[in-house]
Amino acid sequence: MNFIYLGIFILTTLVHLYATYSNNRPFRNVTKGFIILSLLGFYHTSVAEPSWFIIIAILLSWLGDLFLIPKGKKWFVLGGSSFLLSHIFFVLGYNELFDIAQVPIYFIIPIALAYIFAVVIIFIKLKVYLPKALIIPMFCYLLINGTMNSFAWFRMIEGFGINTLMTVIGSILFFISDTALFFVDFNKDSIMKSHFLVMLTYSLGEFLIILGLIL
Repeated sequence: MNFIYLGIFILTTLVHLYATYSNNRPFRNVTKGFIILSLLGFYHTSVAEPSWFIIIAILLSWLGDLFLIPKGKKWFVLGGSSFLLSHIFFVLGYNELFDIAQVPIYFIIPIALAYIFAVVIIFIKLKVYLPKALIIPMFCYLLINGTMNSFAWFRMIEGFGINTLMTVIGSILFFISDTALFFVDFNKDSIMKSHFLVMLTYSLGEFLIILGLIL
């Protein structure tokens, strides 16, 4: 059964990416809701004891996708809020799998500072394009994404393996996807005009995170 869900994920993701590349909005909207939902099925049927934190994180990502389909500030805020909560639940899910007390502080501090620095640089470049009301919420959102990334790193440091490495790579891709989304949606001078990169890094990122939690 898990390979059926994996097949649905691969098929819908490829169709969605093609629709995004060709700017076929109706096809994008139809396929978007199946990408993460199929990953949920893949995760749930692949592990003996699914984590409720991870299940909730995946469901919140799915809701975020649905909220971002309509245009408008209200839907953007709802989508962003869902994804913010998703990152928090991923952190809780990661935290079940390792002991952060075993991670040396000389790893924790540089990793955390690296993501803070990255977020600051991103917002220095974006600030002029953002609505004032969204600057602080979006800044906090990307910091939470950076926190999720940091915990993926901490888990890998505490117990290196192909599974923890996959989750780190997936988390980084998720961070890149969110950053690309901000530039596509708000920086009209950006060379990124399409959501293709956003969805490519997002879909692959979520897949690698889940696969790393399965293995």
